[in-house]
Order: sequence, then C-alpha cells, then structure tokens
Amino acid sequence: MTILVMNALAAPLIQPYLPDWVDARFFRHTDELLVMAPEAEIGWFDLDDKAVMAEAITRATKLKWLTSIYAGIDGLPLTLMAERGVVMTNGVGINAVTIAEYVVMGMLNVAKGYREVVRAQERHEWLNDSPGKVELGGSKALILGYGEIGQRVDRMLTAFDVDVVKVRRSAGEGVLTPDQWRARLGEFDWVILAVPATAETDGMMGAAELAGMKPSAVLVNIARGSVVDQDALVTALTEKRIGGAFLDVTTPEPLPAGHPLWSMPNVHVTMHLSGRAQSQMFQRSGARFLENLARYKRGEPLTPQVDFALGY
Repeated sequence: MTILVMNALAAPLIQPYLPDWVDARFFRHTDELLVMAPEAEIGWFDLDDKAVMAEAITRATKLKWLTSIYAGIDGLPLTLMAERGVVMTNGVGINAVTIAEYVVMGMLNVAKGYREVVRAQERHEWLNDSPGKVELGGSKALILGYGEIGQRVDRMLTAFDVDVVKVRRSAGEGVLTPDQWRARLGEFDWVILAVPATAETDGMMGAAELAGMKPSAVLVNIARGSVVDQDALVTALTEKRIGGAFLDVTTPEPLPAGHPLWSMPNVHVTMHLSGRAQSQMFQRSGARFLENLARYKRGEPLTPQVDFALGY
C-alpha cells in the first residue's frame, strides 16, 4: 500500500475516487499532519501556514511525491527535497483564469476611476462626468512573467486592443528578453508583474526601474510582494513619479493597518484575493491530482513538475 497524507478538507473530492492501492490518511489539524508526515510516500500538505508545511516536509523522510495547490513555493525546503529525490507538482495554472481576470478588472478600475464611482453611489451622489477617462484600447502593456497567467492576460488584453509586449528568454515578435526590458520601461502604460518568487526576481522592480517608467504608468502586481522594493514604490507613488499601482500582493501580508499604501489615492490594494475570487479551485486541483496519481502508478512523468533549481 502507498500511504497518502492529505488535508481532510479535500477528502470529499478525492476519497471516493482513490484506487485500492492507496492508503489515505487525512489530517484535520497541524498536529495530526506532523505526526502523519513521516509515513507519507505521497503528500498533499497544504496549509495557510507554510512554516508548518515546511516542517512536515522535513519530517517526511519517506516522501516521493509532494503535490500542492499553491503555484508559489517560496518558503518550502526545496534544496532538501531535491537532495532526497522528491518530485513536486504545484498549482501552476489552477487559478490562472481568475488571476488574469483580476488583472483586467484592476486595469479597468484604474482606467475608469471606478472606485470613485462606487464611492459616489455610497454617497447617493449623481456624477455628471467620469472620474477616469483612460481607454485600454491603444494603450501599451508590458508583461513580466509569461507562464499561464501571463499568457491569459496577453490574450485578454489583446481583445481590448492593448498593445502587449512580454518578457521571456526566447526572442520573438512582441517579445523583450530579460536583458532588454529595463531600457524600454518608459514605453509602457501598464507594467504587469506575473513572475514567480525566486532569488532572481526578488526586488526586480526597484527604485531604478520605477524611475524608468512613464510618469502616467501603472504598476500591476499579482506576483509576490517581494518582487517590488516596496519602500521605493511608496516614494515613487508619493512623489507621483508613476501614475499608480494595483497591488494584489504586498510585503508583509496582511499589510499593517497603518501602512501608507492603504490610504494613497493612486493605489488599489486587493489583499491577495485574485486567486480566491473563484469557486472551482479545489475541483480543478482534485482532478489534476487524480490524473497525476494514475501517472504515478504507471511510472509516468507528473505535471506540472517543479524545477527545484529554478524555484518554480
């Protein structure tokens, strides 16, 4: 029997479909996970607290395959798993639809000044003019990070007649390579961050990069707070060196109540909700897990597989 350890919350989606060669053990709280983890050959250890997940992975010395609904795997012991020969599959693409929709929603909110429309309704005030007059059509967007989320954003924005340029390692039409985009930042009305959190992307949008943006440009971050130098961003926004920011992610999370980003008129903070604004995440994750489980039994490659060296 192959021992599977996973969160009991997912049991209704998984348990009825498990083959007879799997011994499923469902944990209901962190203490149970830490007790069960050492016996797991297959682990689905997802928790809100990644520190506990990391501890469970460390204890799981028999682990061969770890799966997760999370796309971002920062905070987990990647080097240890690589040394032990563990294969990890993650949640890349599971929430790509809703996160891409959030990007477009954020851009439209900023472009049309929609927050002020909502506030006017709350005041029962009839506005005679639009607080925002920017049209997406004809604007130009740069997408940093061209995985499934970035590709979906590209397709959606193209439908709005946005001129989309993406950053990726292989050159091509409408593409900037990693050594080119910084020099071209001043061309774009929207700079969209959809990169994984790695050592390479940590602080990639710093003071120099923000200074290179158009004074009217808007930064959209649905990646991780760590990819932006947040102090430099606050300065750039305060001094109106850039037009604004739509931030689904911050450092830290939750953002402290007194942080200036909360009250800045040119900032939208959406509390890392982009991936939660949907109802099918667990169904999609369950279906992917069961497909991978069949591959695992047959000895076939699992997907999407994390590259521990790259960190995603």
